[in-house]
Amino acid sequence: MDKICVTQVSIINDDEPGVLQFQKPSYLYKESAGCAELVIERNDGCDGRVTVRFKTKDITAIAGKDYEARDEEVEFTHGEVTKTIQIPLHDDDVFNEDKIFEVMLSEPTAGATLGKSKCTIVTILNDDDYQTLITRVANLTSVNLEKLVIGKESWKQQFSEALSVNGGNVEEAETMDFILHFLTFGWKVMFACVPPAHIAGGWLCFGVALGCIAIVTAIIGDMASILGALLGIKDSVTAITLVALGTSLPDTFASKVAAINEDTADAAIGNITGSNSVNVFLGLGIPWVLACIYKQITYQSNDQRSKFVITDKSLPFAIALYSIAAILTLLLLTWRRYSVSAGKAELGGTPRIRNISMLACMSLWLVYVVCSTCTLTTSSPSRCHVTRCAT
Repeated sequence: MDKICVTQVSIINDDEPGVLQFQKPSYLYKESAGCAELVIERNDGCDGRVTVRFKTKDITAIAGKDYEARDEEVEFTHGEVTKTIQIPLHDDDVFNEDKIFEVMLSEPTAGATLGKSKCTIVTILNDDDYQTLITRVANLTSVNLEKLVIGKESWKQQFSEALSVNGGNVEEAETMDFILHFLTFGWKVMFACVPPAHIAGGWLCFGVALGCIAIVTAIIGDMASILGALLGIKDSVTAITLVALGTSLPDTFASKVAAINEDTADAAIGNITGSNSVNVFLGLGIPWVLACIYKQITYQSNDQRSKFVITDKSLPFAIALYSIAAILTLLLLTWRRYSVSAGKAELGGTPRIRNISMLACMSLWLVYVVCSTCTLTTSSPSRCHVTRCAT
């Protein structure tokens, strides 16, 4: 008997038009390679002739300078399950940092649909070799000048996408895209003012983005306070309900996107826990520290007003209840990590396990909100508010 006595047979489903997507979510190519070859797969069926369009989009790479822009149609014949597309790359023999651009699939025909990997990222790696220190310094200077050009182009693109419905892809826009564009137009323009991440090493983007987030948070807080005043709800109650929902839902959706696109749950869990840490250390710690410093500088040490006192008796109860809920959530994640029935993973699993985990977390949140609200409502009004101590 020969060495190869076992083989694998793949039965291809040819009754459906199939699901079209890129083979990999990202590709790496040296700029000297000449072209980037991207593979489009046709899964779960290969019946009939189908077509799909692919289009390139700048990120830090510039079309016409770093690569050739493409907006073309790809055809799959009956039974064909893969197709390779080529995008020419430009080798300029000048020192550059690595550049990236995006390729997106759209407009499948004949009943075919798009899969999860309907877009892919192509990274163009710099592979130029330099012999002298003078050449390196000169080209580094060229890189700094080119950053200004790239920053100008990408910043312009941010505003163009913010001012357009569905990022400029009006042909594929649905009714909900127009409604959301109308409702979020001001916010989109505001955040388009955030500089691209590759300017000033990303620090300028970080600082401006943090300022924009602070403005949005202040607006949400004021709107929640006004709504609470109109409905006769205490500020402390609106803080754990309306304000918490308004500032935490974006983090929840970001974690959902990370959970869908990543192979592991690290990004999703890390994002939501990091967000809560920021809320505690920045949202609570900084105001308290500033209030304490202000009172120590303004008043004498023997003056009662120099002490920063929180007289709200419901605060210890809320902290204790939150700590209990947090510990139970950590125990749930730990159980999922080591449980075979949960797939030994913090996220995912069978529909039954997913639903149980979701209901458990939702129940803990509802118990915290209801119990804290009841305690805050029955307790006496607070005589000292954190945000008003300085005034």
